[in-house]
Amino acid sequence: MVERSDEARATGVALRPAPDTIEAAPSGLRERLRPFYFYGWVICLVGFFINMLFGAMMFHAFGTYVVMLKADFGWSATSFALAFSLMRIESGLLGPVEGWAIDRFGPRAIMRVGVVVFALGLIGLSQIDSLLTFYLAFLAMALGSALGAFLPISVAIVNWFDRRRVAALAMLSLGFAAGGLIQPLIVGGLEHFGWRQMSLMMGVLVLAVGLPLAQLVRHRPESYGRLPDGVAPEEHARRNVGRADVDFTPRQALRTRAFWMLSLGQSASLLVFGAVSVHFVVYVTETVGMSKGGAAGMIALMTGATVVAQLIVGGLLGDRVNKLATIVVAMFGHTLALFILAFGMSAAWVAAFAVINGLAMGTRAPLMQALRADYFGRKSFGTIMGFSSLVMMFGIVTGPLAAGLSYDILGEYRPAFVLLGVLSGLGSVFFMLAKPPTLPDAA
Repeated sequence: MVERSDEARATGVALRPAPDTIEAAPSGLRERLRPFYFYGWVICLVGFFINMLFGAMMFHAFGTYVVMLKADFGWSATSFALAFSLMRIESGLLGPVEGWAIDRFGPRAIMRVGVVVFALGLIGLSQIDSLLTFYLAFLAMALGSALGAFLPISVAIVNWFDRRRVAALAMLSLGFAAGGLIQPLIVGGLEHFGWRQMSLMMGVLVLAVGLPLAQLVRHRPESYGRLPDGVAPEEHARRNVGRADVDFTPRQALRTRAFWMLSLGQSASLLVFGAVSVHFVVYVTETVGMSKGGAAGMIALMTGATVVAQLIVGGLLGDRVNKLATIVVAMFGHTLALFILAFGMSAAWVAAFAVINGLAMGTRAPLMQALRADYFGRKSFGTIMGFSSLVMMFGIVTGPLAAGLSYDILGEYRPAFVLLGVLSGLGSVFFMLAKPPTLPDAA
């Protein structure tokens, strides 16, 4: 008897189990193939392509938009940092409600809404004529990105994977990284067609590709007669002998030190991500003297380093290494990278920053999500992650604003880069203090 999923309970429509054509194979071969013929990997591929689209068209392209809009409208660096920060504030405030909705109705329904809103934001961006309309368009894109990409797919992956969770989350992160690898293509389109026409075309593309992909996402494997990692019931029982289920409620998670330390540590890591997303292209073009194409090449290099780290740490080692210790090392990598960016005034130093920062980002990203799932379980992961986003919001908001104010007031980015590098290093202390929590009932 297949359980009805959250989507089925919400709609009253029973869902069929996912097809499994390997059941016709001989029993021995069937059990060897089962982990590879597993619908969870389909969800990972969906997450890869959705993250690639959203990352390429919004986060990675934001710096190029800053250069072009600054030339057309003359807005200040702080104005663009404020736009980026407003996007993250919106996403952070939305987090708890979004997390609850994903846990209640399933990620697929939420993603459909997000894809449409994100596409409308891109189309609206093509029509802006003032700073206010620019902010409104990017707020729509932020809302769509929050609902349509990272959190709902992360919730689905956490539910479909257990022993291979880091590898699966790494594939999701690879999609975001792939959005950076195609930045030369995006920048070429922006320069050839102009930012208005390119935004309009990208909005249409998101609708055409994003909606069909969202339809493939499923919430929990048990609702389709499957188990995490695609293992047989006997294997699942053997793996979990003596292993207590860890499923915190949101209220229980919020009362643990681990919740706050993980959230503050991830907030510190986002100081770097936010500042680089907004100001990197402006910095290397105006201060270092590189072209927009050269800046796009550096983004591609940083993304390539991110991919390498995700393939090695996420795909090969992530489910075997000490997650907490590896994250701490990656945080110090962010610190070193920002110091290099602050004081290195040549293309070679920028390239060194790109490689080190990319390796650090690719290492920590999938491990942070997997560690949170290890600590608090998968039953309420969406809601717990949503509350975490309220704390993480401060890092991704503060980084761009600090760098923008430094440039507008002091005429340079160096003081902000040094400060953010120090804070990123101090953020590793939060992770050191994030020891595994204990369920209150088990205490």
